[in-house]
Amino acid sequence: MERTVKLRVKVDYKTYSALKEVEKEYREVLEEAINYGLSNKTTSFTRIKAGVYKTEREKHKDLPSHYIYTACEDASERLDSFEKLKKRGRSYTEKPSVRRVTIHLDDHLWKFNLDRISISTKRSRILISPTFPKIFWRYYNKGWRIASEARFKLLKGNVVEFYVIFKRDEPKPYEPKGFISVDLNENSVSVLVDGKPMLLETNTKRITLGYEYRRKAITTGKSTKDREVRRKLKRLRERNKKVDIRRKLAKLIVKEAFESRSVIVLEDLPRRTPEHMIKDVKDSQLRLRIYRAAFSSMKNAIIEKAREFGVPVVLVNPSHTSTVCPVHGTKIVYQLDGGDAPRVGVCEKGKEKWHRDVVALYNLARRAGDVSPVPLGSKESHDPPKRWLRAKSLHSIMNDHKMIEMKV
Repeated sequence: MERTVKLRVKVDYKTYSALKEVEKEYREVLEEAINYGLSNKTTSFTRIKAGVYKTEREKHKDLPSHYIYTACEDASERLDSFEKLKKRGRSYTEKPSVRRVTIHLDDHLWKFNLDRISISTKRSRILISPTFPKIFWRYYNKGWRIASEARFKLLKGNVVEFYVIFKRDEPKPYEPKGFISVDLNENSVSVLVDGKPMLLETNTKRITLGYEYRRKAITTGKSTKDREVRRKLKRLRERNKKVDIRRKLAKLIVKEAFESRSVIVLEDLPRRTPEHMIKDVKDSQLRLRIYRAAFSSMKNAIIEKAREFGVPVVLVNPSHTSTVCPVHGTKIVYQLDGGDAPRVGVCEKGKEKWHRDVVALYNLARRAGDVSPVPLGSKESHDPPKRWLRAKSLHSIMNDHKMIEMKV
């Protein structure tokens, strides 16, 4: 397991100039290594290093030799990533372009202690004294060790952005005792905890539409290249709010799964999910909402947080999870209620009523291997109560007098 912590330090002109010299020559070596990999059709670090090291060492005699090693490693990673994108049809250039350079460091090029960071340059070692954020101390004081490799890049204003990598040994094998299935929707997320379905409202719909209306008001009749227009658009911060919601949601679900030793069950969403969902949708507003709901980003946030806690995640086929009765295996017929997607349906065989989000949760859990009995739907269906997700236990939310589980 590894985590990266970003540090920003403003240095003096002399230190910045020394690092700028390293960046310039590192970029040259990186470009040559990429060209060599392309011409020889290889992404192997060993082959790229063997092919360019002697030539680049003669050209950059004052540059510490390990920068050539790390530049070759950087080139190998870029080429490998480019090949994967090319296979998926997502590459838009004939070869990887070196636009931004983040310099890779190994244990010969940098030394770390809590007082200062030492980095090798062309003439000598320079010293940087960073201020560590809270997240650095969180990892440092909880058994994580600082890795031998690191990275840095140069920003405007004599600022150095340094990336410290923390590593930790893999935890003991996780022995799951249950399942927590999660169904992702546009405006909410439903969760099955201890066999009880509940709904967490994300309010994504209101955020999306609200910011879209404000964006139109700002740009109508004006050019988006106008400085004042760009400044107002930048202050909208729609993305930041949605990222904050996804992080809170992921933390809430994963912590509950970790404490109850459960497996998280998610839908295995296909690539480009929004594009598939809006293919037959004619309503422009609904298309906008679906596209900006970022289902894959929400799924990835949960998976990333689960990796941090060592919680296993099972991805299952999402097809027909809300249209098949989990008890009888027959079709659920949804009653028209004036909306685009009716929420309450009736099982063709058992005639019990099911809420769409509840059915999806039980079916996801069953597809993951949960064999616990499914309670029958009630004869009188009720809409689930909606509550804002909050950073506390799902059990405490369910036990709160204002928050009860969804009724099936």
